Amino acid sequence: MSTAFRSPAGADAAGVACCASLRKAFARARFWIALGLYALSAQLAHALLPIQDWTTISGARVLFVENHDLPMLDVSVDFPAGSGYDSKEQAGRAYFTQQLLRLGAGGLSENEISQRAADVGARLGGRFDSDRAGVYLRTLSGARERERALDLMARVLQRPEFPQAVLEREKARAIAGLKEADTKPDTLASRAFNRMVYGDHPYGLRASGEVETVAKLSRADLEGFYRRHYVAERAIVAIMGDVSRSEAERMAEALTKDLPRAGGDAVALPQVQSLQEAAARVLPHPASQAHILIGAPGIRRGDPDYFALFVGNHILGGGGFASRLNEEVRQKRGLAYSVYSYFAPLLREGPFQIGLQTRGDQAQAALGVVRDTLRDFVARGPSARELEEAKDNLIGGFPMRIDSNRKIHEYLATIGFYRLPLSYLDEFVANIRKVTVADIKAAFARHVQPDRLVTVVVGGGVEAAGPR
Repeated sequence: MSTAFRSPAGADAAGVACCASLRKAFARARFWIALGLYALSAQLAHALLPIQDWTTISGARVLFVENHDLPMLDVSVDFPAGSGYDSKEQAGRAYFTQQLLRLGAGGLSENEISQRAADVGARLGGRFDSDRAGVYLRTLSGARERERALDLMARVLQRPEFPQAVLEREKARAIAGLKEADTKPDTLASRAFNRMVYGDHPYGLRASGEVETVAKLSRADLEGFYRRHYVAERAIVAIMGDVSRSEAERMAEALTKDLPRAGGDAVALPQVQSLQEAAARVLPHPASQAHILIGAPGIRRGDPDYFALFVGNHILGGGGFASRLNEEVRQKRGLAYSVYSYFAPLLREGPFQIGLQTRGDQAQAALGVVRDTLRDFVARGPSARELEEAKDNLIGGFPMRIDSNRKIHEYLATIGFYRLPLSYLDEFVANIRKVTVADIKAAFARHVQPDRLVTVVVGGGVEAAGPR
């Protein structure tokens, strides 16, 4: 005769909780495995990420991905208000406007804002670059935590106070930091590179400003920049996580309804001028290593050559130890520990840059190898084997680009701000697969002119760095 065993009531409850926990874990695993499988096949009939897109009553654009596998919520609101909208006379104004949003708003001091965020386990931060400025929030999705965190975010976005005492303190800190940074060779190289590549274009300005411009910034300057650029009609709201569509709609409305309204056309960034000839600059510095930057204006976001340049640059200098520049400069000749290249697409042409450090007595030799390697790559393109290895690497690594809510949210915000296709991630792998050697060669020929590049060398006792 068999004997049946019944668990005590407490054990039954624990078993139910355990099963529920396992079901959630399996659900999360299925979500991420599905993403990985898509990256390998790129053949699913439905979208990789079902992005929902709409406009709020106030005119803000919203992009939303619903995912209930984790009790988390990521939200951001971005504006075309980066350092590219500064002027030479007020460099740093855009940066300080964004920084002070969270340092006093809606009747709360900076300490009260920080404490209220900490009380609900939320992280309230900012985003700032050449094109964009904004605020992001990561919070638990439970109603209590979510609503309190979103209230803070709404205050920061819609009711900033720009306290005078805080502004003076932050200006003093920034000026001290700028003076310190200006003693470092990498800072000197970057500043000289940007000025030479962009001339009078605002992309050539230092985002955090200069000592003399920061010292002159006033509270009225920040308020004016906020009213001109942080407007509802040009806001991009990105929401990712554990809320429904109706909840996301209410959130987006609450975060944007009291933003300033546009009083005219959007401020357009100036055109970026192509370099007409090569230019070189050597800056003395006691550093024994020569810090070298080479480059020019590159491409805009949405350029049809993006994927050809993305894959091609991975082969040239973006693929780490497997890149051609690394092979020629480091592996074969030992002229530098590392060397890199990248394209940074922006609303206008962002920079194409090659960078390395080397001993001063090797700087000219290293420059010669870099220039020869670049000329050969532009003229001949990659080999078929290099292309296939690069594709395998990029496609195999694609799941790592979207393996968390936070990473997906970053893509969501970028897609919205730069008005990329909503199918951008769905088509990412396919767009890499279809790149050919001819595509790369043609794209580099259109966008990189080896005889019209800027070269900056700082330190290392180098006396000349002109083009050969």
